[in-house]
Amino acid sequence: MIRGLVFDCDGTLVDTMPLHWMAWQTVCKKHGIKFEEERFYAWGGIGSVRIFKTLLEEQGLEGNPHELSREKVESFLPFAKEAKPIEPIVEIVRANHGKLPMSVATGGKRRNATAVLTHLGLIDLFKGLVTSEDVENQKPAPDIFLKAAELIGVPPGECRGYEDTDLGLQSVRAAGMEAVDIRTLL
Repeated sequence: MIRGLVFDCDGTLVDTMPLHWMAWQTVCKKHGIKFEEERFYAWGGIGSVRIFKTLLEEQGLEGNPHELSREKVESFLPFAKEAKPIEPIVEIVRANHGKLPMSVATGGKRRNATAVLTHLGLIDLFKGLVTSEDVENQKPAPDIFLKAAELIGVPPGECRGYEDTDLGLQSVRAAGMEAVDIRTLL
């Protein structure tokens, strides 16, 4: 029996991935880091610190992944107002508001997720928001979804998790939740 719902944010609730790609390009070009668009989308759900760390190591470049991540957050904020909802998923949220407790579990940063969800008038529909800053292990580890279930007070096995990436779906399943691949709903 499903008693709680947990939603990824970027690419699931909100169409922000092209906007994040623009922010990534801004920072990567400035620092001479190569990052292909195909790889960006394949790495959906992985935290920016981990991505920068990997890219810097692979390319033999110097840099602080945490500082680069902060710069990427700042680069994204002007794009937040351009974000559009992914309507079929937002309809699920609205239909369940007040009926089931819901939370957001995003591999993104709190500042970005809050800006986008506030801009779209969605933030108040959720009981909790868990970001990459709230857990030690990022997707595909289950930590972010486990914490999101804890915030709404529902055991993970009684939650349904909505995701748009293979890594995210791994995370949902590892948490013991029923997984919904939103790509099949669009």
